[in-house]
Formats: sequence, structure tokens, C-alpha cells
Amino acid sequence: MPESVLLTPPVTTPTVPGPGRGPATALAGQGSVFVTGQVCSREQRRGRYTPESLAHPGKMLPSIGRYLINTYTEIGEWVCDPMAGIFTTVVEAMHLGRHGIGVEYEARWAALAADNIRLATAQGATGTGQVVHGDSRHLPALIPPELHGRIALVITSPPYGPSTHGHVRTPGPRRGKVAKINHRYGGDAGNLAYRHHDELAEGFTQILTGCAAILRPGGHVAITARPYRRHGELVDIPGMVAAAGINAGLRLHEECAALIAGVRNERLVPRASFFQQRNVRAAIADGDPQWLLQHEDVIIFQVPGQPDDTPDTRLPRIGVTQEGQARNG
Repeated sequence: MPESVLLTPPVTTPTVPGPGRGPATALAGQGSVFVTGQVCSREQRRGRYTPESLAHPGKMLPSIGRYLINTYTEIGEWVCDPMAGIFTTVVEAMHLGRHGIGVEYEARWAALAADNIRLATAQGATGTGQVVHGDSRHLPALIPPELHGRIALVITSPPYGPSTHGHVRTPGPRRGKVAKINHRYGGDAGNLAYRHHDELAEGFTQILTGCAAILRPGGHVAITARPYRRHGELVDIPGMVAAAGINAGLRLHEECAALIAGVRNERLVPRASFFQQRNVRAAIADGDPQWLLQHEDVIIFQVPGQPDDTPDTRLPRIGVTQEGQARNG
């Protein structure tokens, strides 16, 4: 793999909005590139998330979540992630003075997410966070009724293939081969991560339909996704996301790219795992030209209607709940 790639056209660094609403309106319909990979993922999470939670196979870059939260919400508003994993969205919302609620299907990650929320609070985050353990295909039943119509932004990401997930373990000389770890979800067959593409699309449409039901008028849904290959065939996850949102009654607002590569002197500095590089090299050697993706597709939808400009001051302190049991603390 080359060490760097010349950017064409040049990428501009997005501005970070202040306390008020950001440039979402100005960007509508134009598309944008987020320069969100300047710091590697490990350093972005160091000290901000518990070490145990970093074993999750699919984690959004915190910088992507921060940019979206700053752009589409104001301080004191509510953010939701229906497929929350270790709750990157919620933790970053808390640190930005927003309030977050997330749903996680697997009990292991829900428990570790609660640890991340407690850590954020201990570090002085001014927002609150809530963990709900449940199946987000039934999202309206899991979110407290008093939050229906108050969620300003949903940020989430569907599972999209073990080839894009996980960590590399390098045992060292004479201690075995390089191994891939932390690239699979739990063993529950009901997890959407293990479903066929068509079933994943159906389940994700159900989730987005639930998002539309809990969002406020004019609220946004931002979804990160990447295509991947299964047995050599390209699986178009971003296309699935776009279709699912439209079928859920959402309006396609914007299509963007969030860099996972760094930018140095107008050149891309790729950030890719050993296995991603190996797979692309092998495909090229076999005469199958492939690209090493260095961005996440960001598909942004909007709920019809205009948001109420009245500040939302109803901010209950919230904690950890189980499926179907939303609790205010």
C-alpha cells in the first residue's frame, strides 16, 4: 500500500460550530467531506472509554459523532443511537452538553456501555446518558414515552462485515502468526450482524421507522456505513441504508464522506489494518482491482416538519435500564 495518496479535489476541514445550531442548513443537498481522521481511533478513545469496551467489533470514530452532534444539535438537546454498541454516540453527546439515550442488543456491551457513561460523568461531562438493553426493531416501545418527539438527532451504524472490524494481534517472532481478534459479535442468532443482507435491510428499515416515530419534527438521522465484500462480491451497505431510510418515510437530506484517513499537506495518510491491506493486495494480484476505503459514507435523513425553537428544559437524570424498562433516576 502506498504511504500517502494525493487528494483530488482538495478537502477542506469542516468548521466546528459553537453552542448554537451548526451549518446543517447551509450544507443541505450539497454533500461534504468531514476531516475526522486526523487522530487515529485508538488515541481518540484513550482515557475516554474503558479498556474493556474497546473489544467491540464495530465502533464509530468519536470524531465523527462529535462533528454530527455539533452540526445538527444544540446544547441540552437529545441524541439517540438505536444500535449503540459501546455508546460512542451517547458518550460524545454527554461531553458536548447534550443528553443521550442508546439501545444495545447484547447484554455484554450494554453493561460496558454503562461503564463508559459513568466514566464520562466522572470526567465532568455535563450531559446525561441512558442505556437500554433491547431489540431496536421495537424502538418506540423501548424509548421512554416522555422522549417521543423530543429526539433531535439519531446517529447509528449498521453492522457491515467482519472484514472492516476487529484488531490485529501480533505475537512476535517465533510465537505464531498474526491473528485477527475482536471482529465478531456475540453468538445470538437474532443479532442483525448475522443476518443475510436482505434480512439486514428489512430489520434496518424497521429500526429507521422507529426512529421516525421518536424524532421531533425536522429532526435528523445520520448513518455511517461502508460497502464490503463477501466471498468476493461487493455488498452495497450505503445503498441499503439509503433505501431503508426512504422506505421508512424519511427524506434524504445529505450524503457525505467522513475520512478515517489523516490529511497531511493535502495528502491522505491511510489508516488500514494488516488484514484490510492483505486482502486488497491479494485481490489486485488475482486481477481483481479493489480500493482500500479510507472514508465512511454518511447518509443523512430528515423527518418532515419544522423543529420547535423553544428550548427544551426537561432534562431528567437517567441511568441504566433493561429491555422495555425505561427508568429516570
